[in-house]
Amino acid sequence: MMESHSFLVFSVVSVFGVLPTLVESTPVSQDGLPTDCSDVYASGQKVSGVYTIYPTADTPVQVYCDMGCLGSKAEDGFWTVIQRRMDGSVNFYRPWEHYKKGFGDKYGEYWLGLENIYQLTHKRKYELKVDLQDFDGATAFARYSSFSIDSEAEGYKLHVSGFINGSAGDSLALHNGQKFSTFDKDQDSNANGNCAKSYLGAFWYNNCHQANPNGIYLWGRDGTLFAIGDVWYTWKTYDYGLKSIAMKIRPVAE
Repeated sequence: MMESHSFLVFSVVSVFGVLPTLVESTPVSQDGLPTDCSDVYASGQKVSGVYTIYPTADTPVQVYCDMGCLGSKAEDGFWTVIQRRMDGSVNFYRPWEHYKKGFGDKYGEYWLGLENIYQLTHKRKYELKVDLQDFDGATAFARYSSFSIDSEAEGYKLHVSGFINGSAGDSLALHNGQKFSTFDKDQDSNANGNCAKSYLGAFWYNNCHQANPNGIYLWGRDGTLFAIGDVWYTWKTYDYGLKSIAMKIRPVAE
């Protein structure tokens, strides 16, 4: 009989701060450990916060789980957040190894790591949602019914399709089928330079981008710094750095 596991999770339990809580749960993935936030949700954890998941059985990873608003339908929640910008507190202009392994603050800005994203998306079929907010409080989203990336040997190539518009427009179509690039590992389709260097970010660049979520945090519109910000072209064009952007995934039925 498989032993039950306890794991440390953190939940936002007060408007005055974030307190750690040790929770005994019942993991539901095949190996008895939660693979992603949908497993955490199924184990009874309904509050958004930082939890431990296992993209592989021997790789515990902390991640922010967006469980949806209290009282909302279950299908609105249990997202595994793979990328988040919200205040410019974390430097995202980083080398390949950082993007491979992940970095940042799971309570704030972070990147989950390409290897973790690969391990998640090659086991199950996932959808992607990108939530956006500007500095005037307006929000929008883009949703994709299919999202996965290939292994490092394949350059962590992006596969994204099935666009559903939440008023943000489709800024990822240009990036579909592209390998991931950083300033020290150029795998983009630009024959005349390195897109990551040119636009001060790291992403699945083509030649070069319509989305640059890992670009410089600019605090809004700046017409003097073209396309280097955390921009989503089809919503706010190239010269507007977003207040927040979050990329999140969850499994869908086969």
